[in-house]
Amino acid sequence: MKKIITLITITLFCICTVNAQGKKSREKIKALKIAYLTEQLNLTSTEAEKFWPIYNAYSEKQHKLRNIIRTEIKNTVKENGDINSVSEKTAERIIKLKLATDKKIYEAQNKFIDDIKKIISYQKIMQLQVAELNFGRKLMKKYRHKKGNSKN
Repeated sequence: MKKIITLITITLFCICTVNAQGKKSREKIKALKIAYLTEQLNLTSTEAEKFWPIYNAYSEKQHKLRNIIRTEIKNTVKENGDINSVSEKTAERIIKLKLATDKKIYEAQNKFIDDIKKIISYQKIMQLQVAELNFGRKLMKKYRHKKGNSKN
């Protein structure tokens, strides 16, 4: 009995540690992204003060919307064993949900642009989009490099 309790305690500790590390990693990436975008956009203090609350709200909404469809697909595949076992009706429901989610993402992007064009120029909006792409590429490159080193 003591061994079972010890094993459960160790397992819970490991799960909590991994979960906390994941949260710390996301927060670290978010901080790096903010620093990178601020540098790339060369925002004035006035622009930054108005820009970041709007950008953070937009990013959070984007994350939530994308997470909805990811979670739905993941749960559907898990419930059915694999992707090939999903019924046509369920697949249709998932695809319709994906399209509806994509539409909401598009609408959120339009609202974001409408909101920030009052704060920064279209040129800076374009710089933002390029900077976001470049940040994602740099992050993936670093991840691949780190992953490659861990195999050695």
